[in-house]
Amino acid sequence: METQRQKKIAGIIQKDIADILQRAATDGGLKGTLISVSKVYITTDLSIAKVYISVFPNNKAKELLDGINSNQSLIKHALAQRTKNQLRRVPELSFYHDDSLEYIDKIEKSLKGEENPIENRDLLAKRKKS
Repeated sequence: METQRQKKIAGIIQKDIADILQRAATDGGLKGTLISVSKVYITTDLSIAKVYISVFPNNKAKELLDGINSNQSLIKHALAQRTKNQLRRVPELSFYHDDSLEYIDKIEKSLKGEENPIENRDLLAKRKKS
C-alpha cells in the first residue's frame, strides 16, 4: 500500500523525468520519438524509484532504454536540479520498459479477429512479472 507521501513524490519524479527524457531525445536527434513515463513506484523509505517508460515507436525502446541506463547519473543530477526545493534526497533510479500498450494492442487485434490467439498461441506471449 502506497502512502500519500510516496504517491506525491512519485508524481513529482514522473513529471520531471518525462520532461528530462523527452528533451534529451529531441536534443539527441530522435525527433518523432515519443517517450512517456507511465508509472513510478517508490519504496517506503524513498530510496529507490522504479520508473516505467513507454516508447513510441516501440522498435526504438531497447536502444533508448540502454541509453537511459548508461546516462542514469546525468538523469539523476538533472532531476536533483529540478526537485531541490521539494526533495531532500533524490532516490536511486531504475528504468524499465512498459510494454502494456503493446500488450493491449495485441489483445485488441485478436478481439477484432485480425489475429486469432486460439489458432496461434504464440500471438499472446506470457507476460513477465516485474
